Amino acid sequence: MSDKSPFDHETDIDVIFFDPDFSYEETLLLEKKLREDFPQYQWELKNQVYMHQHSPHTAFYTSSRDAMSKYPERCTAVGLRLNEESDFELYAPYGLEDILNFQVRPTPHFLENEDRMELYQTRLSKKNWQEKWKNLIFKNT
Repeated sequence: MSDKSPFDHETDIDVIFFDPDFSYEETLLLEKKLREDFPQYQWELKNQVYMHQHSPHTAFYTSSRDAMSKYPERCTAVGLRLNEESDFELYAPYGLEDILNFQVRPTPHFLENEDRMELYQTRLSKKNWQEKWKNLIFKNT
C-alpha cells in the first residue's frame, strides 16, 4: 500500500481490553511488564473502562468495541483479536476504506462535539503522520 515497511519500531503497539475488575494501577504494572519482557516494542496497554475520561463529554464505555467506535479517527478504529477458537477476528466499525485510501477523518462521535473536534485537531498535529506517510489526506468530515 505504501513504500514503508509494514512495521517499524517507532510505532507503538496498542493493546486494549475491557475489564471493570482490573484497576488502572494493575494496567500500568502489566504495561511495564510488557515493556520489560519485550523492550523492542513500544507497548501501550489500555483498559477501556477508564478511557472515556480522555474524551470530553463521553459516557462510560460498555465494551472494547464501544470504545473503539468512539476513537478520534476512523482509520485508527481497527482491532484484531484472537477468539475462543484461536482464529483472528477483525473489528473495524467504519470499515477499511479510509486506510486503503490513506484518509484520516474523525469518527461520528468526535464530529458531534466541538470539544472533541478540538482534541482531534490537537492529536493530529502531535502525531505527525504526514511525515511518515506523505500521501495522507486529512478531512474534517
